[in-house]
Amino acid sequence: MKKTGLILLVVILITLFFLFDLDHWLSFENLKQQQDAFNTLLEQSPLQVTAAFFLIYIVVTALSLPGALIMTLAGGALFGVFYGTLLVSFASSIGATLAFLVSRYLLRDAIQKRYSSKLTTINNGITKDGGFYLFTLRLVPVFPFFLINLVMGLSPLPATTFYWVSQVGMLAGTVIYVNAGTQLSRLDSPSDILSPGLLMSFVLLGLFPFIARAIIQQLKKRRAYQKWQRPGYFDRNLIVIGGGAAGLVSAYIGATVKAKVTLIEGHKMGGDCLNYGCVPSKALIKSAKLAHQIQHAERYGLLGQHAQVDFAQVMHRIHDVIRQIEPHDSVERYTQLGVEVLQGYARIIDPWTVEYTLTNGQTQRLTSCNIIIATGARPFIPPIAGIHDVAHLTSDTLWDEFARLDRIPNRLVVLGGGPIGCELAQSLARLGADVTQVERGDRLLANEDEDVSTHVRAVMEQDGVHVLTEHEAINCEHVNGQQEIVLRHGDVEHRVSFDYLICATGRAARLQGFGLEELGIETQRTINTNEYLETLYPNIFAAGDVAGPYQFTHTAAHQAWYAAVNSLFGSFKRFRVDYSVIPWTTFIDPEVARVGLNEQQARANGIDYEITRYGIDDLDRAIADSVDYGFIKVLTVPDKDRILGVTIVGEHASDMLTEFVLAMKHDLGLNKILGTIHTYPTLSEANKYAAGEWKRAHAPQWVFKWLERYHDWKRGKAR
Repeated sequence: MKKTGLILLVVILITLFFLFDLDHWLSFENLKQQQDAFNTLLEQSPLQVTAAFFLIYIVVTALSLPGALIMTLAGGALFGVFYGTLLVSFASSIGATLAFLVSRYLLRDAIQKRYSSKLTTINNGITKDGGFYLFTLRLVPVFPFFLINLVMGLSPLPATTFYWVSQVGMLAGTVIYVNAGTQLSRLDSPSDILSPGLLMSFVLLGLFPFIARAIIQQLKKRRAYQKWQRPGYFDRNLIVIGGGAAGLVSAYIGATVKAKVTLIEGHKMGGDCLNYGCVPSKALIKSAKLAHQIQHAERYGLLGQHAQVDFAQVMHRIHDVIRQIEPHDSVERYTQLGVEVLQGYARIIDPWTVEYTLTNGQTQRLTSCNIIIATGARPFIPPIAGIHDVAHLTSDTLWDEFARLDRIPNRLVVLGGGPIGCELAQSLARLGADVTQVERGDRLLANEDEDVSTHVRAVMEQDGVHVLTEHEAINCEHVNGQQEIVLRHGDVEHRVSFDYLICATGRAARLQGFGLEELGIETQRTINTNEYLETLYPNIFAAGDVAGPYQFTHTAAHQAWYAAVNSLFGSFKRFRVDYSVIPWTTFIDPEVARVGLNEQQARANGIDYEITRYGIDDLDRAIADSVDYGFIKVLTVPDKDRILGVTIVGEHASDMLTEFVLAMKHDLGLNKILGTIHTYPTLSEANKYAAGEWKRAHAPQWVFKWLERYHDWKRGKAR
């Protein structure tokens, strides 16, 4: 109601302005004709005329009315350079701020909600450098000031920042126009003020902040490097520390563009993904899924029977899978690609020098123009009393430990209800272990929507996992020859016995031992970087898990491109990392795959959305394969087909998600997916049917009513 009243007031004031031909009073011709009369009036009532001028200027600027330029000239003609500049400077800044606030109050929330995904990058830029951008625009009077006021009101720029930056930024232009007003009699039109020379001066003035910023950046670089001696010659163009996904891709790109690249890896090539994460876990999941299908073979008209699990062979297969993929990430392959690969432990000595200790104990140093830190992350072991006194494993250590066993452990406790915990708990339960999964939060997969978490818990429990949410681990101990963990649920404590405790409570970036502290490179949970992945030193970059904010192999590779290109070619062009469309999957059965926003994120950010839901139990291929469970949930802009996010729960959800990832990346709506031919019968048809559900919900019913009448008429019923 308040907004309606304000809109009405603004409309009335603007209407009255033109209705009473007030714009004539703010014309250049009228100012010249009435200059003597205005001067006489000023002599008779100086305070009243000054106050009236000040207030009228504020109103004209606040309502974005034409005439601000004429009033600026009038300020010079009536009050001279000093007082005219003083009055115009404050009046214009106050009026501009009022226009800014009106725009913000009336329009910002609606615009931000409607175009939230597209405005994310702009909002981040304004939050960080909004004052700087506003200042450059204010220095160049060629840009319509009223438009700047209104557009900035839609942004997250603080009003106080807007005011003082406007006050300072408009000062130069104000002085020029006020001074021109003192020479009003010599001017034939306002265009006489904007000579080519003056316009060029404004352009140069507008470039000044960018030049100043470049100078400041150079000074920051000099300050960062001041205590270090820069080498006169570099051994390498790029040194990459870490042979995981981020490091391998960085080195590959560097070698591809013919840079001299050295990759240093202290343990296993391929990093966590190949050796401890993605590859072995997916191999385990496949074996567990097959065992589950054998046990439920009656779904396919076969005799179901208890799967005879040879756990030693399962683990042997997992390590065989790793061995088969190892050549893709091997020293030999990358050497053939042109990368020098050193097996050793690296430490950064200064911004250009890396010292490495080879596996034979030999220590050497190399200098490089650029360094990329891609040291990954390690499993986090929670600080539970007694945990180091019991048989505890992580996603890194369980593969070698389990490879020593002849059979699967009888009793397992999995700490953590995130993706890693869920994948391990379900797979090990399907292979025959008695698994208890402990989560201190109120549900599994807390980053997903509640309906997804509910679905996942039901599936886990169907597979025999004992799910304990809202349970906190207190301590571990040995009791009568048994290993036990003490759990607290509310005020009640109870014990669970186990053979192995698996910690799946997250991963922590590897930050120690690489010289970061000595160099003063800031770290929190990850290495602090800017939007170009630069650290404190512009030639030292970080990528992958050690840089955050995501801990996925595909985002590590994504960041690696930016780190490599910015390090090697940043002096010509730098690229900001794009996190706008990031997909991920939890590879339980059925899979949970998502890209973009889900419901809880949209609500938390105040973003309006519509939900379109399609049940995969209706899909022909899913029915034929007896995988007719799960759903697709699409969030769109209200009354638009633009996709905000997609969650898929179902068989091969990760593969089905790709179409939506492509659509979001290239701003293709549901109508485009609906208009695309999908092979029948396939699971991917579900994407088209989900788009069809959206189309059906937005069908113009009034058109159908008229079409019905038309067809009745065609049959001769309407006479």
